[in-house]
Amino acid sequence: MDTDYKKDANDSSVTEKTLQTFAFHSNAHNVSVLPWDRFSRWVYCICVVTFDLELGQAMEMIYPAHIKLTEKEKSSICYMAFPDSNSGCMGNTQFYFRMRQCPARKPNLPAHEEFNEHCLVPLQIDFCHYFGFVYFRQVKDKTIPRGYFQKSMVLLTKLPLVALFTEVLGKIAPSFFSSGEPSIESACHDIDQWPSPVPGLPLSLPLMGNVLQIHIPNRFDKSSSSPEEPSEEKHSISFFEKINIPSTIEVDIFRCFLPILSHIQLLWELVITSEPIIVMAGSPNITCDMVQALICMIWPLRYCCDYRPFFTIHDSEFKEYTTKVQAPPPVILGVTNPFFAKTLQHWPHIIRIGDLQTSGGPTRQKIKRGGNIKALDSKPGLYTRYKPFLSKDKEILKKIMKGMQTETSSESQNAILRHYLLELTQSFMIPLERYVASLMPLLKNISPHKDTPIPRPFNPDDFLKSVEQSGPQLTSGIKGNWSGLYRRFFRSANFAGWYDMRYKEVVHKLQGLHIQAISEANMMEWINDKQEVEIVDLVLRLRKKLLAAESGNLSLPEKTIEKLQSHVNNIIQTLPEDLQNILN
Repeated sequence: MDTDYKKDANDSSVTEKTLQTFAFHSNAHNVSVLPWDRFSRWVYCICVVTFDLELGQAMEMIYPAHIKLTEKEKSSICYMAFPDSNSGCMGNTQFYFRMRQCPARKPNLPAHEEFNEHCLVPLQIDFCHYFGFVYFRQVKDKTIPRGYFQKSMVLLTKLPLVALFTEVLGKIAPSFFSSGEPSIESACHDIDQWPSPVPGLPLSLPLMGNVLQIHIPNRFDKSSSSPEEPSEEKHSISFFEKINIPSTIEVDIFRCFLPILSHIQLLWELVITSEPIIVMAGSPNITCDMVQALICMIWPLRYCCDYRPFFTIHDSEFKEYTTKVQAPPPVILGVTNPFFAKTLQHWPHIIRIGDLQTSGGPTRQKIKRGGNIKALDSKPGLYTRYKPFLSKDKEILKKIMKGMQTETSSESQNAILRHYLLELTQSFMIPLERYVASLMPLLKNISPHKDTPIPRPFNPDDFLKSVEQSGPQLTSGIKGNWSGLYRRFFRSANFAGWYDMRYKEVVHKLQGLHIQAISEANMMEWINDKQEVEIVDLVLRLRKKLLAAESGNLSLPEKTIEKLQSHVNNIIQTLPEDLQNILN
């Protein structure tokens, strides 16, 4: 690729990022808002679900009162608000679910659209789904006919900020159970005062006498699965307790994967190629952590398939996902009901886990292969017929084992494992990024007098030829059939989602470079020998580009927009007066 093009593209990219971030922050903080506007940027609503002897799970309350849920959504929330297992789950249990949004909803909020433009890609909002964060309480109560108090609080949101909303609900729910509805009103009032969810800035969020401090990573931060923690302020300067939330989505993957750590690389292959996976455990908080750990394995690549941290037999997609008529869809399901052990025996990849709190060190258990899984409901392990493309990297397991022998902290072990997975994903994606960059036309071929060029199409065979010379082996010591893994990846939803995003970004970049070329060209000289119809067509095309820039679809320097507007004004003045009047 042309060296000058690289330099110009990089400089332009830095300017573009700076302008985008500045514009986004300005819009987020300076627009006047109505009551509940700030609240809706963070939370859709808070529900209380109780157990009714006649009705079963029933919706007791929705707050704020003006929020509307469809009957299908209410039913889904009620069923997923209670653990779907025989484990009892006495005391307090926190978990979360993900459910499809029913049709006929209001348009997406502008704040959410802007959030998606600037946040780290795996954190982008999926507008077709809600996240429901649950705080379930079950305690013995002799005054109740059934003998137990069973009630859940559910926080519904579009934002996939797992650590944040788990903490938020952990503050609101206990207060509600002891003090009643005023606690919800007070908490919602606090949330309605929160600043907009701006990626890239440290945010302080007051909540019921506490201040939650978070940093939502934006896409211009260093590619890392561990965003920097905001600096901690002294407690003495405030009457509030400051609670630092170091991460917005991560879980402790070391703790989650410890029982099946010897298969970590195989699991990474399953996730990156969008294979259907079932996670079975006795409690929803365990399935949630494991499903979350799985989709985080391929950061900074986004997991583009459906995933359900907690899935029940009452889910509206139950028949769709459990049918034996066709192959299982590319989805990761977390289930707790023993019924699934028989229903999902035909699934190709199943993880059965015990209590993560009591699991010991990593075991060198063999992968269970073969036909139907007879003992699935009793024996933990990984059940799969998948043969990995890559040779097992034994060094990471040795490093973890050594850390356990020397009693290295769980935080350090977590960082080691996360760094390993990050490097593995980056080694896999760098050749793809390099190949997509090679599809861009050279800067010298971008003409102000022609249409905006488009990138050349992605050719899998051409890419695989490049892997032999500049593939993952340049950055990874792992041996194996990388080309075979890429071929499987090309058939996955993760590849389709990644390529669609990258193609749009490349087209967006070319549009910006093309406008830059037009703004710097001598357009008056070019129109000297052109017919009126050609000149009018040029004016209309330039105005279309200006409209794209003014609407925010293209981020351009102010000087470039001014030059473009000047071109339009000067060109119009060369036309007959009747045409000038029409165009003006």
